[in-house]
Amino acid sequence: MLAEYFKSPIRIDEIRGCPAGQLLEGFTRELHQAGYAQLTARRHLRAAEHFVHWTGGRGMPVSALEERFIKEFSQHLNLCRCPGYGRTHKQELENGVRLFIGYLRRTGVLTTPVNEEPIEKPTLLVSFDSWMRQQRGTCDATLYNYGLDLRDLLKDLGEDPARFHAQALRNFVLERTQRCGWAAAKRCTTAVRAFLRFLIADGRCAAGLDASIPAFAHWRLSALPRYLQPEDVERVIASCDPRTPMGVRNRAILLLLARLGLRAGDIVQLRMDDIDWKEAGIRVAGKSRCQALLPLTQEMGDAIITYIKDGRPPTDTEALFIRSRAPYRALADHCAVSMIVARAMHRAGVTCPSRGAAHVLRHSVASSMLRQGASLQEIAGVLRHRSITTTEIYAKIDVVALRQIAQPWPEVKPC
Repeated sequence: MLAEYFKSPIRIDEIRGCPAGQLLEGFTRELHQAGYAQLTARRHLRAAEHFVHWTGGRGMPVSALEERFIKEFSQHLNLCRCPGYGRTHKQELENGVRLFIGYLRRTGVLTTPVNEEPIEKPTLLVSFDSWMRQQRGTCDATLYNYGLDLRDLLKDLGEDPARFHAQALRNFVLERTQRCGWAAAKRCTTAVRAFLRFLIADGRCAAGLDASIPAFAHWRLSALPRYLQPEDVERVIASCDPRTPMGVRNRAILLLLARLGLRAGDIVQLRMDDIDWKEAGIRVAGKSRCQALLPLTQEMGDAIITYIKDGRPPTDTEALFIRSRAPYRALADHCAVSMIVARAMHRAGVTCPSRGAAHVLRHSVASSMLRQGASLQEIAGVLRHRSITTTEIYAKIDVVALRQIAQPWPEVKPC
């Protein structure tokens, strides 16, 4: 496998002849399977070779290596005088060493426990998370977001719920929400209120204390959803280069967002077997985790097939859409999808009207359906809203139709 990256037989023999030669050759094989470019793989291999040379000089066997040595190696690089190892960017070397240690753990060479300082979670939060999962079916992502506020709450008020009182709770919420937008403020009040209800149900604090958390003044349907015009949506889709694997992947993603109104998180969760080619459908779980079979049009189906055949690198992951650069694995989260959409809008010269570029396409689907005469029930079905009240906001989009039924102010005579 070393011959894939080095043409010189002398260089190959040099690597194989070092004390960790077999491990370095196995590491090279893993880099090749992960799809790393030749130059990048050679840099990571060089970093691993340098690390082995440095640890060997300190009398440390490979089997005794740990993650904590990465920091010491980084400090060594500031004054490195190792013969044969030129100056290289520290970050690149650290990344290569980190990948090498990960390879050693996966192959069983390293059996020492990972020496990382665990982030201790307060006992109350651990119990709260367990209660929320059992009683409300809350997902881990939501509990993580709640924990951002609840950790600070426990720092400010202490971890004894019996000492919580209404004034201190209100002061915490009011002070915290003054420094953020309405969405983060709403999350804070929801998290604290849910936490207090858990404590009340568990008998750890006084009943009714959750009523002390003030409601956030953000009225439903107070804003218009931001969306793109149909011609702008088509320009965004057309901005993807069909000659490149990344362009093929991005076009398939954009079509699913712009035709079916999928959420960015839906794209991340899609798996290869979610495509039902016989029934021409695609299974989507969504936020409620209830699967729905949505229609797969010829246009979307062709785009996905093209991506699988010509744009999707060989990988063991079952995720439908994966990274375009090594290591080839599933997209990290919904932010990665929104970034793909935002870059497509920039290429097309289309201004994104709000944050969350992927969700703008979802709003655009609803607005387009409304202009074509679809009912709110039909829009709710496509967007998979559990309540029609969630869909009611789109009734405000058709400003032209609203002008026909809007009543004039009492002080003004009708025209």
